[in-house]
Amino acid sequence: MALVKTLRGVTPVIGKEVFLAETCVIIGDVVIGDYSSVWYNVVIRGDVHAIRIGAHSNIQDGAVVHCTYQKAATHIGNHVTVGHSAIVHGCTIHDYVLVGMGAKVLDNAVLQSDVIIAAGALVLENTVTESGWLYAGVPARKVKPLTPEHIEGIRKYAQAYDMYSQWYLAELTQEA
Repeated sequence: MALVKTLRGVTPVIGKEVFLAETCVIIGDVVIGDYSSVWYNVVIRGDVHAIRIGAHSNIQDGAVVHCTYQKAATHIGNHVTVGHSAIVHGCTIHDYVLVGMGAKVLDNAVLQSDVIIAAGALVLENTVTESGWLYAGVPARKVKPLTPEHIEGIRKYAQAYDMYSQWYLAELTQEA
């Protein structure tokens, strides 16, 4: 069973039909929207500020979601994919964004809707991305405009993880 921990009197709020992998950790001031999924070895630590994750979003294996005390909450929108081993810290991610594997998004960065952050990219503090672009590199820079196929891919990744999480939830129901 996932570790969902109350801290300083604040208990995480988990929406309906959310898949929480057995080894994920969710602490404190965290709200996760309906139909989202939190995968293996993810840490979502709302111990020093608020973390809000929208509906149909997925936080993949080994990712870390945190914030900065009295400075930067973390807001993740709907239909967002946070890739394996990514770090999302004190930032705002709007709807329909893909944060690639191993990418890092730092305090007060704002990722507009329909953005892809490439695997391994570093989005520096206070960066504001432009909708419809791929960002890559260290530090992340606007590389190329997204095609309609890229934008559809962002949606398909989120839909795929909705499907995967339903597989796991069905197994948990059968085991009960």
